[in-house]
Amino acid sequence: MSHPLEGLKVLDLSRLLPGPYATLVLADLGARVDKVEEPGTGDLTRHAPPMKGDVSALFLGLNRNKRSIALDLKSPEGLETFKRLVPHYDVLVESFRPGVMARLGLDYEALRRLNPRLIYCAISGYGQTGPDAQRAGHDLNGCLGYGGAPDAAPAMPGFQAADIGGGSLFALVGILSALHERARTGVGRLVDVSMTDGGTAFLHMHLASRLLLGDAGAPLQRGREALNGGYACYGLYRTRDARWLAVGALEPKFFAAVCEALGRPELMADAYDVHGGSARVRGELERIFVTRTRDEWMTLFGPLDACVEPVLEGDEVLRDAQLQARGLFAEAGGETWLRTPLRFGAVPIEPPPELGQHTAEILRECDQA
Repeated sequence: MSHPLEGLKVLDLSRLLPGPYATLVLADLGARVDKVEEPGTGDLTRHAPPMKGDVSALFLGLNRNKRSIALDLKSPEGLETFKRLVPHYDVLVESFRPGVMARLGLDYEALRRLNPRLIYCAISGYGQTGPDAQRAGHDLNGCLGYGGAPDAAPAMPGFQAADIGGGSLFALVGILSALHERARTGVGRLVDVSMTDGGTAFLHMHLASRLLLGDAGAPLQRGREALNGGYACYGLYRTRDARWLAVGALEPKFFAAVCEALGRPELMADAYDVHGGSARVRGELERIFVTRTRDEWMTLFGPLDACVEPVLEGDEVLRDAQLQARGLFAEAGGETWLRTPLRFGAVPIEPPPELGQHTAEILRECDQA
């Protein structure tokens, strides 16, 4: 069976999470992804706990369906070998701090002379330009200001939203857009992905409206906007067994169903008043939901069209019937793998490569091309 990106060749110099997840999606869609790693150490995630044998489970989960070539880019021989590879690839992905590739003589301007069709995707914390371009940063240094309770500390996200959402996914959008452009023009381009820019995009609805309102509007506030705590109909509620319900009954028809199920239809009256009424409704809901366990509440709300769902924790996620039905957990080679969300038919799963496992094979292919 053919796959959408079959025939696409990707040279992956990225490390850790944002770049490797982007190239994992490309690999699962059929691209041939060759991972360039430093001899002896390789990608740092190879050594990050938890370990499965002598290799990190994190690395294994991010690097299936890829090949590995070990090159020392700090040596003249490694640089020349790398330059031999470049003309044979469609896409290059790197996640170094801005300027690192230029110091190696491998920036976009240098590589486009070797391969004018090359799409060069650079993923960094703050982008290739601007006063913060050289700052170090990780996911937590991104967009935190609007999550959490009013007048309290920002809420720490439970996952890497800026890395995946701001980095990996916008890198994929940029790469695929540039491929479409190249089909028309025959020329590649630089794709500059800032995880901070991408993370800010998650606030598009709120920040865009703030800009448009100008002096008639007000700055966004933590815990007081409609969707970050201001509406009682849209929030998290603790249950008797110290579990949680996610109530996403934003539209009146859904929250009306919640109120009817609770026997409290009068709560509808103030549910959308962020200036005090909704806080009173939230207090009532908190007192009600803590009287039963999470699963008892789901016995009530499960059959209803009310946007009330249990917050799954721990391995409950792995047992979720919907995710299982969607085939998100795949068996291959005696292991269970988390698939990437986009699939066009069955996706073969090849195990992640040993460090430098395919060096000779990749070089031989380039010499024969």
